[in-house]
Amino acid sequence: MQNGRKPSLNSEISYSEPSWTGLGSKSSAEIRIKKWLSNADTKRVIPPNAGEAFTENINWRIFRIMAEFVEGFEFLSTLKKEVTFFGSAVASPSNRYYRVAKQLGYLCGKAGYTVITGGGPGMMEAANWGAYEAGGESVGLDISLPLEQRRNQYVKKAIGFHYFFTRKVMLSASAQAYVFLPGGFGTLDELFEIVTLIQTGKMSDAVPVILIGRAFWHSLLAWIERVVKDEYQFMDEQSFKILNVVDTAEEAFDLIKKTKERIL
Repeated sequence: MQNGRKPSLNSEISYSEPSWTGLGSKSSAEIRIKKWLSNADTKRVIPPNAGEAFTENINWRIFRIMAEFVEGFEFLSTLKKEVTFFGSAVASPSNRYYRVAKQLGYLCGKAGYTVITGGGPGMMEAANWGAYEAGGESVGLDISLPLEQRRNQYVKKAIGFHYFFTRKVMLSASAQAYVFLPGGFGTLDELFEIVTLIQTGKMSDAVPVILIGRAFWHSLLAWIERVVKDEYQFMDEQSFKILNVVDTAEEAFDLIKKTKERIL
């Protein structure tokens, strides 16, 4: 409302176009939400601080978040036999674990599994590359970041996210196995979230969490066992057994082959 005048329901409201998926395309979720907002039969509430850009208003951001969830779950519902890969975005092809990720992606793709990654470079690119070469389903759930993140060329199907937390929900939503290659804070954050979901019963403990690279993960796991579990007793033995540590793509694939498909 400006100058004390109430706009009519049919008046145009000017606002900048939101990036619903990070791709710039008009998604079905975007069209539905915009239709609801613009429908003449809908009572539109103009907030008191409408002087700010409408897309920056908290109410609009809630719709944007909701749209990302709706579109994300719609996207995932078309996939089957998902295996989600996590790992460093800055790993180069010369890194030994990059090569392991590519090999495991190939094995999964050849066997009919859908390889899901964060869609970016590094370990994500390697897993997508392997699945792509095998003729399998190679999927990327990427994020808009000011640095380093970009969609790799081996992604066949993709969806972009503005918010980290909506993307993290999608990455953990329906996979029947989770593969963690060496990485930094982002990889560790995703690892602890998945383990917490299993530990608290929000996800079945039949879903394996596979850590590739004993040399990389050894010190962290030794600290968790020695300090968190034994010294402070903040964790029991059963919780610690959620993690499966392997060194090769073949070892990881042997665990994946024993899993059952999860349904959204």
